[in-house]
Parts: sequence; C-alpha cells; structure tokens
Amino acid sequence: MRHLLTLFDMTPAELKQVLATAKRLKQLLAEGERPPVLQHHVMALLFEKPSLRTRVSFEAGMTQLGGGSLFLGQDVGWGKRESPSDFTQVLGQFVDVVVCRANSHEKVTQLAQFNAVPVINGLTDLSHPCQAIADVLTIQEALPVDETLADKHLVFVGDGNNVSRSLALICAMLDMRFTLACPDGYKIDESWMSDIRDRFPDSQIDQVSDPKAAVEDATAIYTDVWTSMGQEKESAQRRKDFADFQVNAELMAAAPKTARVLHCLPAIRGEEITDEVIDGPNSDVIAQAGNRMHAQKGLLVWLLNPKWVAEQVNAS
Repeated sequence: MRHLLTLFDMTPAELKQVLATAKRLKQLLAEGERPPVLQHHVMALLFEKPSLRTRVSFEAGMTQLGGGSLFLGQDVGWGKRESPSDFTQVLGQFVDVVVCRANSHEKVTQLAQFNAVPVINGLTDLSHPCQAIADVLTIQEALPVDETLADKHLVFVGDGNNVSRSLALICAMLDMRFTLACPDGYKIDESWMSDIRDRFPDSQIDQVSDPKAAVEDATAIYTDVWTSMGQEKESAQRRKDFADFQVNAELMAAAPKTARVLHCLPAIRGEEITDEVIDGPNSDVIAQAGNRMHAQKGLLVWLLNPKWVAEQVNAS
C-alpha cells in the first residue's frame, strides 16, 4: 500500500507523474470538465491543527473528482479513547484514503504502519509534501512554455522548517537548485540533509546567511512565517534573529526582475514579507494557494485510480 508521509515515499518519475496528472485535471477544469474519476471514493481528513488551505483544497478537490470527504476533529478521540491499531483499522473499513494534519510526524507514521488505508501527510512538524508539490507546479506554470524545472533556482528566505525541508527534497528530485538563506542556528537539520544526499548525490542544495547574495539568480523567492505553530514562546527571539531576512523591495532589487515570489500562507504582513512584495506584480502567492487543490487532485488520482492516470496522462 502506498502512503505519502514525506516525498521520500516517491521516486522522481512518480512525482513527475503526479504533476502531470495535476496539470491535466487543472486543464480539464478550466475547460468546464470535472471527470468523476474518484466517484464513490471517501476521504477522511484527520486534523489536529487548524487549516484553511489544506482542508478546503482537499475537500473541494475530492468533490470535483466525484468523491466525498469527512472532516474528523478531536471529537473522534484519535489517540485518546482507543488504541492506534483499533482506531486506524476501523477507520480503514469506512474510507479510501486519510489525510492527516498532525502536531508530530510520529502520528502520521503511526497511522500508516497498520496499512489499513493510504495515508497522506497534510502537514507535520517534519514535512509538508503537499505544499511542496503545489509550489513546484506554480513555478512550472510561471516558466516559458519551452523551459523545464531542471536547473531553476528556488531560494527560501527563512527557517529550516517543515516547508523548507520539503522544498529542498523536491528540488533534489527535479534537478532544481535550492538555497536556504537563514540566520545561524536555523539551518535544515543534518539528518534530513544527509538523507537527501544519500538518495540524490547530485542534488544542488546550499544554506547561506546572506539573503541578497542568495537571490542574485533566483527563479523564485519563497518565504514563510518566522514563528510556526508551536513555537510561540520563541517569537520575540525569532523576530530579532530574522530581522535582516525580510522579503521586501530592497531584497527584490537584488534579484532578477523575473524572479517570482511565493509564500505558503498565512502570512504575517510586515514581518517576513511586506505588502508591497506580496501584492506586487511578481507575486504568485494566490495562484500558489489555488494550486494546492490541483496538486492534491493529481495526488489523489495517482494513488486511487492509477488506471485513469495511465490512460489519460501517461499517453499524452
């Protein structure tokens, strides 16, 4: 049984297949077609953390594909009323796929170990694979039609967090360059980097402390909040440490005029990014948010209806 807990669960060829499926489904939707390729399938959204984009994009996407979804909050007693084994295996009797948004990565790993149903990581403290797939789809769409993602340069200005970890990995998978510009002490952890190097020895990943130098040849400049959920006690120190890492007009002036701007949202405007930049002509932030749905539709169909992918995507 296939799961997506991190992007390490896919090969580069499979990732490209998901992206191609997402692109095909997005094209069909733009043409007014909503093929019911997951008709009668049921998706459970098992969430510990609040969400706008992840919840709505998955629910809307599954509906467009002809299936249904159930939102499961704390009332179902996950991890409290019964054993993880009982909970997961019973849930697998009712639904076809589970999207889990959890405080700790161990919880999604625990769900998947019983192999009752495919599990998709909707966000954990370690990784955010669905976000990264949508992000590269957005970068791909912004490129001229005759260009590919290979050797394009994604610069993340901020923390070595779950989003930047996933972006570093997806760039390695797609032969893209990735640079994290961050203060000392905020790099991506060495264990994650070691895993990337082991799997993709030719990966082009750098971590630097000078954001202006990092963006000099950037294809896209990405940022995220300086303080993630669960780090609120560190917020004052983080604001101090990241003060020189704001994505603003001065930083954009150091980048190519064609560089696109990305943010996974929600943003704290005036902190990690200014209004002038996030609302500016180089910003793809709203399109990026919209692509969460399209990327996840591609992922769901790839997991649950590979026959349609083989017939409608691979042959094209």
